Amino acid sequence: MKLRAGLSRQILIAMSAITVVAGLLVFFGTYLAYTAIIAFYPRLDTQGEWLTATDLAILGAAILVALPIAAFVALRLARRILEPLETLAQSARRIAGGDLSARVPPGDRSLGETAGLIDDFNTMAQRLEDMAADMALWNATIAHELRTPLTVLKGRLQGMIDGVFEPDERALRGLVLQVDSLARLVEDLRTVTLADSGHLDLHIEPVCLSQEIGQMAELLAPDLKAQGFSLALELSDVVVLADATRIRQALLALVTNARRYANRGAITISLGKSGGETVLGVADEGPGLTPEMARRVFDPFVRGDQARSGEPGGNGLGLSVVRAIVEAHGGRLRYRPSRSGGALFEMVLRTETRAPDARRG
Repeated sequence: MKLRAGLSRQILIAMSAITVVAGLLVFFGTYLAYTAIIAFYPRLDTQGEWLTATDLAILGAAILVALPIAAFVALRLARRILEPLETLAQSARRIAGGDLSARVPPGDRSLGETAGLIDDFNTMAQRLEDMAADMALWNATIAHELRTPLTVLKGRLQGMIDGVFEPDERALRGLVLQVDSLARLVEDLRTVTLADSGHLDLHIEPVCLSQEIGQMAELLAPDLKAQGFSLALELSDVVVLADATRIRQALLALVTNARRYANRGAITISLGKSGGETVLGVADEGPGLTPEMARRVFDPFVRGDQARSGEPGGNGLGLSVVRAIVEAHGGRLRYRPSRSGGALFEMVLRTETRAPDARRG
């Protein structure tokens, strides 16, 4: 093993050399010190000799006894240091070779720094394994999501080329819908990825949320009414530091989620302050989420019951996008049952306390 042939040998040789040098320094240092003392203070030499053969023999014997003990202690200490390092090096090579399940056994934890190094290494290895698993899942899921619209597009276009389908306005509109689905998926993936990496661009400025929500409600109300929903607003005058466009995107995603999965009835948008924070919520009238779904609802590509979905085309990224936007603002997204037994999603943001005309890019 390279470590045993390299690092082990270097440490053992170094510690052995230090032990020998220390013994020699003690021997000759004592000799020189005794000589200097006698030279400056001759009256201390009661025997008339500065070092007798007996003195040298006793000193040499003491050093010969001390050297093996020191060497033994040094070797034991070196082995205690090297064993976890060797195991760590083996695990590192396994990870470099693609085995992300490699871990270092805790072993002797009496050496605090070594134990901390092993814990940090195992934590890093676990994160690498989790990231690799997440990446594999993302790649498989994205491929699955892209396959359906691409297959439809290819089939329709090939049918038009072969003369099976007439390239009329209706057929072309259907193709445009598939392209829109692909565009939404790509944009949602881009938003989530940029937010996770901390590179989501935000134009932060003081925003009066009640005005933004009121304008959105006027645009959404007709479509919601046509699908059997009513829109209720419970708004307070609150100013927050936020990107108005991103907040509108997140709010639209929450309303779309309610329209897709909730029972026909009222969708309530609420806005208020709670404990120095601003809470923007979207509630529906049921049926809400199961405990299992509530634990995973913000994970990418998690969908509700498609049988209850009144609006096809969801890619399972809507709530992930909302969470990414809210967290990019320094807030958090949470779920809890609404008063009517439905789902209530709340965006919790920091409240702006400065004058509304302040600007910050």
